[in-house]
Amino acid sequence: MNEKSKVLALKYRPKIFQEIIGQKITSDTIINSIKANKIPNAYLFTGIRGVGKTTIARIVAKSLNCQNGIEKLCDKNLCVNCEGISNSSHMDVLELNGADKTSINDIRDLIEFSKYGPTSSKYKVFIIDEVHQISTSAFNALLKILEEPPAYLKFILATTEIKKVPVTIVSRCQRFDLSRVKSEDLFQFIKKVKDKENGNVSDEALKLIVKISEGSVRDALSLLDRCLLSLRDNKELDLNEAQKIFGYFDKSQLIEMFNLVLLGDEKKVIELYKKIFDQGIDPKVFINDFLELIYYFKNINSLTIESTNFSLNNEEFSKIKKISNSIDKKILILFWQFTIKTIEELEIVSNQNLSIEMYLMRLIYLSPSKQKTELKDKNETTLSIEKNSNYITKNDVINQIKNITQEKNIKSEDNTNIKSEERTISSFKNLLDICNEKKEIKLKYELEKNVNLVNFERNRIEISFNDNLDKSFVKELSSKLFEWTGERWIISFSKEMGQLSIKQQEEDEKKKLINDIKKNSSV
Repeated sequence: MNEKSKVLALKYRPKIFQEIIGQKITSDTIINSIKANKIPNAYLFTGIRGVGKTTIARIVAKSLNCQNGIEKLCDKNLCVNCEGISNSSHMDVLELNGADKTSINDIRDLIEFSKYGPTSSKYKVFIIDEVHQISTSAFNALLKILEEPPAYLKFILATTEIKKVPVTIVSRCQRFDLSRVKSEDLFQFIKKVKDKENGNVSDEALKLIVKISEGSVRDALSLLDRCLLSLRDNKELDLNEAQKIFGYFDKSQLIEMFNLVLLGDEKKVIELYKKIFDQGIDPKVFINDFLELIYYFKNINSLTIESTNFSLNNEEFSKIKKISNSIDKKILILFWQFTIKTIEELEIVSNQNLSIEMYLMRLIYLSPSKQKTELKDKNETTLSIEKNSNYITKNDVINQIKNITQEKNIKSEDNTNIKSEERTISSFKNLLDICNEKKEIKLKYELEKNVNLVNFERNRIEISFNDNLDKSFVKELSSKLFEWTGERWIISFSKEMGQLSIKQQEEDEKKKLINDIKKNSSV
């Protein structure tokens, strides 16, 4: 293949140990073992995708068989052995994919083939990629030969899921855990590649590539390839263009949204989210980025810009730090709990967009500034609100931290004029009766029609629901339960289907009754 037509991930694939980035300790250890002639029977490389497992395996095979030796390993002018290994055409170096060769018969054929010595090189090398995918019986067949192979035979295993590889196999190998490549190292590497390719890409766009690639060199090169292919008229590809290409949005929008949540501005929060959603952002990407932002707000004082994996620029870092210093950290821990639970909810809700909107509403009603404003408007308290609502006082106490909680953070009853009827609600049916008594028809309708009860106990209701459930249901139910009982209730969502809704139960009972009547001989 012509070098110019190769994708960057193949074109810049390391050919010698010195070209590998981010794995210096592994490289040095292997080089020293070969120089000292203390070569293990089997190597095992593990790590995430794109950090060099298969690449290092091929370089090891070349190092063992290069005609020039490890000291002068072929780089450009390849010897016969190195050229054959690089082209995957060498008779003595067999590269297998564990996903294809999974059965015991495949491994038996491999073992049978291993009985014959190398034809033109010093060692016969078997490279098994994604080794965790072969069957249990195939692993068992490998055990003996891995422990005591012929002197000319070496195994190199690679896997992304080390936990799926039996301990008996791991113990017979020299294991190397390849780490994610550090952000700064990866940035400098793709910047050099960009310069070699004469690409006009800004540093900020390159930093976005580093963030998305999550320490994977191959991913970074593939993303850079996309950027270079999208260039037009030698115009520089900046951060905004890169965000459009990769489906990412400006972090400053997320920081602005977070601030609006703290201010309790429902309208602007939802408007901003819809603006972000209209840019084509996947709800899962949004919620994970929001989770990351909560982490930064909580730990910003112990972080540096470099340690954020280029997620933030100087301006965003400073803005987060300024806001963070005025937020009660308990609020952020509660936000984190909510976000984790919402990620789970996205798997059970068909319309993920609505779920995100509900999530943002929950955060707003947990925000102390919002709670203060509501209590003042209803003349239920005389709590004061600071003129500068960008800041949240640290005197606001979070009464509980739960996985899912929708109740408001109301201070003790002695400090408010809220009057409760102090009633006890002992069952779901009891709750429906009280809704009927209090003429809360809309709430009763939602409970009967769109809610499936999973579990009911004191101060906790676990439910699943359908897509017709009203957005304000959780807020309304939490508020009414507090009003009626004087206690806070936890409303949690479950992946379990739960009981049929009350309406569905009534319909099923009606159908059963009709069928029984039809079967009656007198009818």
